[in-house]
Amino acid sequence: MTTQARDADMAQDVAEGPVLTQVVDGVLVVTINRPDARNAINTVTAEAIGAAMDRLDADPLLTAGIVTGAGGTFCAGMDLKAFLAGEKPSIPGRGFAGIIEQPSAKPLIAAVEGYALAGGFEIALACDMIVAAENVKFGLPEVKRGLVAAGGGLMRLPQRVPYHLAMQWALTGEMVSAQQAHDVALVNRLTPVGGALEAALELGRAIAANGPLAVRATKQVIVEAPGWSREEMFERQRDITLPVRSSEDAREGATAFKEKRAPRWQGR
Repeated sequence: MTTQARDADMAQDVAEGPVLTQVVDGVLVVTINRPDARNAINTVTAEAIGAAMDRLDADPLLTAGIVTGAGGTFCAGMDLKAFLAGEKPSIPGRGFAGIIEQPSAKPLIAAVEGYALAGGFEIALACDMIVAAENVKFGLPEVKRGLVAAGGGLMRLPQRVPYHLAMQWALTGEMVSAQQAHDVALVNRLTPVGGALEAALELGRAIAANGPLAVRATKQVIVEAPGWSREEMFERQRDITLPVRSSEDAREGATAFKEKRAPRWQGR
């Protein structure tokens, strides 16, 4: 990335409001910034997260994203006070929190501290990887209030952990510790308290060092392949991967390997 391009990208950073954004080494850090409300989601917050996802998808200088929360906690889910006041904590196209129904097409990492409960847990499950501090508590407690976790948790959780465990967690509404989640590979990396964001950035930088077209296509194949039939799977994969193979970045990757230097990706 050139200095001019980096400066232009950084100029879009948001330093105040319900959602903060910052670019770090090709990674967009999206911080839910409502610590007084335990980072609960209201309409304006959902809109801001959705706008951050749009930016991540559209900006060729960004390869991955991180979603985190301010004030030592991740997210407590929907803002019930805003809901009772008639607000909808979702946006068309992307759904609850601006991310649940349609996350970014690029890799997303949840950097979790404190609590990720109800919709907050569902936001983490909408991400592709989870980094969590050792004090974190996850949970879908909706059944304890006579409600259903309808923000994607019931669909995504059985894809992330064994079926019987997903049933137990969802039907009891029990709290799940970071260690439990790590033991069953729901959490990629476990960190000391306060260390989740830095560990997520380390992971994000490792992703951003790779070819951006290849990274995006790789996520697309992994996400979409479970819905492909056996007969069509390789044809569907070719549709996604062949344009990457013929890209300038693919040629640059091979050239850089031959010349024993770091590649200079252009995203085309």
